[in-house]
Amino acid sequence: MSEKIRVAIDGPAGAGKSTVARMVAAALGYTYVDTGAMYRAVAWAVIEAAIAPDDAEAVCALAARVEINLEPERVFVGGTEVTDRIRTPQISNLTSPISALPCVRTRLAALQRQMGRLGGVVMEGRDIGTVVLPDAEVKVFLTASQAERVRRRREELGAAGITLSTEQLEQDIAARDERDASRDVAPMVPASDAILLQSDGLDVDQVVSRILEFCKAKVDT
Repeated sequence: MSEKIRVAIDGPAGAGKSTVARMVAAALGYTYVDTGAMYRAVAWAVIEAAIAPDDAEAVCALAARVEINLEPERVFVGGTEVTDRIRTPQISNLTSPISALPCVRTRLAALQRQMGRLGGVVMEGRDIGTVVLPDAEVKVFLTASQAERVRRRREELGAAGITLSTEQLEQDIAARDERDASRDVAPMVPASDAILLQSDGLDVDQVVSRILEFCKAKVDT
């Protein structure tokens, strides 16, 4: 497509946003932005700095100065690659409360808007269509049943050599959904003009194909 649009893909943990967004970006020749990785990077930096997660002042001060760089398939905090280090259950559990802090969201949202200002970007997260890129040309809210999300999360962790029980994964995902949907700042909700895409029963190629159809339809109108 000659016109460079912005594609916002939101949804809960385990919905498959990262894989789908990466593939959509590759198909379109666009830049892929994993905003969740940016929040995970802040959580990692908090742990590395030995800051108590409930010390909001210290977390805000760190968020204001931390340097986060995204490269294809790689995430850096300063000069340290943290691509694999930010995908642990510990980081997952810490990311949600830290991302609820207004100072953290304000800093990262500004960086994300800068990344998307010229178009030609596929950005995924939880508040892209509502807060970060509210004027994105294509907005998708990608979701799946809890059982399906637990299955996908188990596979993802298993590939990384991490084993958690189904019960623990169910608890973790339910707790994160609750935190993300009920936070005061930028809660996880579908944008009013987002396309709701339920991915149960669809493989990743089918989900990607549908989103590409949405993009083509927007450009052709």
